[in-house]
Amino acid sequence: MRILFYTILFMVSVHNIQAQIPNTEISKDAKFYAYWGWNRSSFSKSDIHFKGKNYDFTLYDIKAKDRQSVFSIEEYFGIQHFTIPQYNMRLGYSISQKWDISVGADHMKYVMIDNQTAVIDGKIAVDSVKYNGIYNHQNFNVKTDFLTFEHTDGLNYLNAAIRRRQQLISYKKIVLSGFMGVGLGVLVPKSNVKLMANARHDAFHLSGWGADIVVGLKLNLGKYFFVQSELKEGYINMPDILTTYSKSDKASQHFTFGQSNIVFGMNFSLRTYEKKAKLL
Repeated sequence: MRILFYTILFMVSVHNIQAQIPNTEISKDAKFYAYWGWNRSSFSKSDIHFKGKNYDFTLYDIKAKDRQSVFSIEEYFGIQHFTIPQYNMRLGYSISQKWDISVGADHMKYVMIDNQTAVIDGKIAVDSVKYNGIYNHQNFNVKTDFLTFEHTDGLNYLNAAIRRRQQLISYKKIVLSGFMGVGLGVLVPKSNVKLMANARHDAFHLSGWGADIVVGLKLNLGKYFFVQSELKEGYINMPDILTTYSKSDKASQHFTFGQSNIVFGMNFSLRTYEKKAKLL
């Protein structure tokens, strides 16, 4: 709903002012841009299916949250720690004054809420007799000795996007623009999972795919620097999540996500560096 609202607002704004203001957002030479920033994420409920030797069950309507790092200069800007918070980074190329293509990484953190009550369906027949049984859509307390489930290093959405932007307000070298776009990519989470009596498993793995739509505002501060706010919503489908060190043990889930992002970036041109190289 947030995306729909801001998309309509963006389209109305563009229609009202498009003919009134010439597009002087950035120099034609500044074809590339790069940015780095941080996100706050939310996730819908999801059904998680676990399958392996001697068990095959589904937990329904599992709730999860993100995990924000406590702000500190060292944590967010230190060389050794700056990839720990939830971040967004992107490299883009302007194919025209209104359109750009880009690739990027959205590093979210997905944490299943511990000790929640869910509905379980399926069977468990493993060495630990505590949870063995046949379950038929009954309430189940997901305790930490049964399952901890996180994508916390992280829920890595590697994606390509196409975006359309439109200048809204211009004052000297300060330009405010709106944009909207769509993205498509793959999920490479580092899933931290401890399932029943198995050892904790924590490894990167190509687990599925995702798609998103995004709207936002970009404030150019002169020719080179900008700050940008984004609202992004998307869908993630991961049919191949690693849960233990056994290749036969897998989980699958799909859910929607939302992001509120603030990023800082730079417009630049490779032509500038080519000219410097020729001079040398």
